[in-house]
Amino acid sequence: MANTALAHFLASNLDVISLIALVIAIVLTIWKDTNLGTLALGLAFLIGWGFGGIKIKTLLADYPTSLFIMLAGVTYLFAIASVNGTLDKLTKYAVKSVKGKVALIPIVLFFMAFILASIGPGQVSIAALLAAPVMAMAVELRINPLLMALVVGNGAQAGAMSPLAPNGVVGNAVLAKMGITGWGMTLWLNMLVAHIIVGALAYFLFGGLKLWKSEGTSKEIKALLEIKVEPFSLQQNATLVAIVLLIIGVVAFKLDLGFLSFLLGSILIFMKAANEKAVFKAMPWGAIMLVTGVTVLVSLMQKIGGMNLFASIMSSMSTPFTATLVVGFFAGLISAYASTSGVIMPAFLPMAPMLLQKIGSNPANLMALVSSIVVAGHLTDMSPLSTTGAVFISGAPDTVDRKPLFKGMMIWGLSMSVFGAILSWLLFTVIGIA
Repeated sequence: MANTALAHFLASNLDVISLIALVIAIVLTIWKDTNLGTLALGLAFLIGWGFGGIKIKTLLADYPTSLFIMLAGVTYLFAIASVNGTLDKLTKYAVKSVKGKVALIPIVLFFMAFILASIGPGQVSIAALLAAPVMAMAVELRINPLLMALVVGNGAQAGAMSPLAPNGVVGNAVLAKMGITGWGMTLWLNMLVAHIIVGALAYFLFGGLKLWKSEGTSKEIKALLEIKVEPFSLQQNATLVAIVLLIIGVVAFKLDLGFLSFLLGSILIFMKAANEKAVFKAMPWGAIMLVTGVTVLVSLMQKIGGMNLFASIMSSMSTPFTATLVVGFFAGLISAYASTSGVIMPAFLPMAPMLLQKIGSNPANLMALVSSIVVAGHLTDMSPLSTTGAVFISGAPDTVDRKPLFKGMMIWGLSMSVFGAILSWLLFTVIGIA
């Protein structure tokens, strides 16, 4: 009898249990630095099949196979571009283009990181690629390392929601499951606008104007001009062609991003453009597992009422005018410790329409709320507790004192949960650019 009563209690409170489980899972994975995706799959099994009696086939049907193919495909192609040095050479050519003007270096690298992240690799891969060389360059050219990390890092973040980049793929897949399509380019541009503002703020706060006044010493300029870049090899040129073909195929002909990436990547491997074992090692399998695993748990929460409960809690703090401010703050705060693609977008985006309905807001405001979730969630990622911020800390040369750099990036990242929410509210609700 007791077992029957317990089973009935659990089955009757699946919404509360699922929301509590998600919160506990996020805390545990931050505390123990483990993969939330694998834990999310386990919890989906326990709550769905164990407590709710949901069939395993139903749980498996929610695994985002198409998302897995897209993420694996695009990271496979750009792992080739990273392993064979194509992306590194593109960066060096960009640096050479400033012709000795040291003050322009962070600005050029911002847009270089944005372009590279946007064409497919995403912000984490580009941050990891650029961190060591740009931080070494900051020391050599007497640029504040904190300035360099924040400006270049925000440049990479600005490209995160490109329809070709992993985070853009995740965000658009979540929206498509909600019945929303065609927002990819708008979200990408909204990200660029917000990160240009934040990047400019970092540039001026941490010594950008001083670089213009000093104009660099002759030694610094000489070091900049003496950067040697070898011409692109046959394999690297082939890689560039493959990237261009990917962009044309996806944008002009609406071909599937994942399958096309695998096709182009396989051709490059046959051309010996990179060592395939090294390519597979360079792919972010943990991130792919994170995103797809959390998607299964969130899909379950939508079915059993957990997301509706989450929306109710958020709506109790919001009005139609402040929804973007409140939700942006919580998205940013959680993102400072957790994955934007793996946690924030899969958990917060499905909640957005429910929240608007509960507070009596016009459904037309959905784009503003979605933009705030996406932008505010990404702006805190320069925290050293997030991957993008962490790679700039680890990439700093030994001559850089990491303690003040870590402290500065921590303060910056956490402050972005407030500043990012306010900026999103101003841009998307007050001004209404969304």
